[in-house]
Amino acid sequence: MAIEPGDIRRIVTPAAPVTRGQMRADIARMLHEDPEEIGGGDSLLDLGLDSMRAMNLVLKWSEGGLELEFAEFAENPTLDGWWALVDARQRARG
Repeated sequence: MAIEPGDIRRIVTPAAPVTRGQMRADIARMLHEDPEEIGGGDSLLDLGLDSMRAMNLVLKWSEGGLELEFAEFAENPTLDGWWALVDARQRARG
């Protein structure tokens, strides 16, 4: 019986759910901005978020077992777009 790579899962304690407000605050901290300055539809790239900082945010939000893929975040780099991804994954996880 062989173990397939897809069968391997990290064993982690589920973290508290990520909130939209937490995401906004985390993004603002990376940009050295006030969270209220980040609108839902604002391009995070135009606000100065680079790919390395974005990847760090995705890794932070995936702690505790939430399966997030950086490539999906790159498709719609806005708070609204990112929240939709995280919210959907949290709902699917239950």
